[in-house]
Amino acid sequence: MTPDTLSSLWAEPRAADAPGRVPRDWVLVGVVTVTALLEGVLGDDVAWRPFATAVAVGLAPVLLWRRSHPLACVVVAFGTATALGLTSLLGGPPSVGLDTMVYVLILVHALVRWGSGREIVIGLAVVTVAAAIGTVADYTGPTDVIGGLAVLAAAAGGAAFRYRAESARRAVEQSRTQERVGLARELHDIVAHHVSAIAVQAQAGRAMAGQRPEAALDALAAIEGEASRTLAEMRAMVRVLRDGAPAQDAPRPGVADLVSLARRAPAPVVDVELPEDMGELPPQVDAAVYRLAQEALTNALRHARDASRVEIRVVEGAGRLRLRVTDDGRTDPARPVGHGFGLLGMTERVQLLGGTLRAGPAPGGGWAVDAEMPTKARR
Repeated sequence: MTPDTLSSLWAEPRAADAPGRVPRDWVLVGVVTVTALLEGVLGDDVAWRPFATAVAVGLAPVLLWRRSHPLACVVVAFGTATALGLTSLLGGPPSVGLDTMVYVLILVHALVRWGSGREIVIGLAVVTVAAAIGTVADYTGPTDVIGGLAVLAAAAGGAAFRYRAESARRAVEQSRTQERVGLARELHDIVAHHVSAIAVQAQAGRAMAGQRPEAALDALAAIEGEASRTLAEMRAMVRVLRDGAPAQDAPRPGVADLVSLARRAPAPVVDVELPEDMGELPPQVDAAVYRLAQEALTNALRHARDASRVEIRVVEGAGRLRLRVTDDGRTDPARPVGHGFGLLGMTERVQLLGGTLRAGPAPGGGWAVDAEMPTKARR
């Protein structure tokens, strides 16, 4: 074991999923107690019969604390075993104790399964000392080898159960994290787009209120429509969160909804071009294309200065789909490239589908977003 491995083991925290005391723990203690009493009374060649029986029965309740105090239980049980071994070395009987005391292996299992790293190191050191003294006091050849293998098996079993539980916990946590990130992207796309449209309409309405009051009323009607759509999508998202349904159950518009998205845009003119013979897309790809176009349009509304036109182009072929969104506005030199939750969410969407995304100033002016992804979503 290298120093780094030992240091990592020493710093390992306790297992987080340790259960409390359950009824089967009391059953286990009862079975062990009865078995020890029967062996102590009926067994042949039991050295120091009353004392050995009392020790075996007295240690049985330690099993109740094996999860909450694994190191203390090991120290008590194997400390007692060490004391019995020293008694044999000092002239006592060669073997003091009952076969029933094999139940102490459960404590070794519990130590590795539930203890912290330092508890495991210290506890296994105590077990090793007890085993060494016991072997010196009463070496029986194959029996001692089997006993050593049993200790190793108990420790290995605890490690295996711990690793499996930790792997399952991490998988669940990773799944929850992915769900949260996915919902965060959806919320950002929904809120950012609609609020940007509301802001543009409000600015236009304020600018025209003095000269064309009817235009201001139209702007207010558009704001009301955007607010209603925002509220409807937010309510649908909240239902997903409150009911515990998967994120896939959230509202998912697709490529076919890009036309209506363009019609609702307050300004500038939005031109949409879709393939005439586009086949059915996987739901993940269909939703991603819509959200990517929506976010690119939102950015154009917010950042493209003096823009008069936004073009959304979707091209499909050779198992790939390409989305290109451009505007003819003037690029803001202070506008960061690759920063912000919008571009981050767009990049994540495309990468999850095995595609690529490029966003930045276009050679002929304005801003361009290019996304390309396979038309078959990753499994």
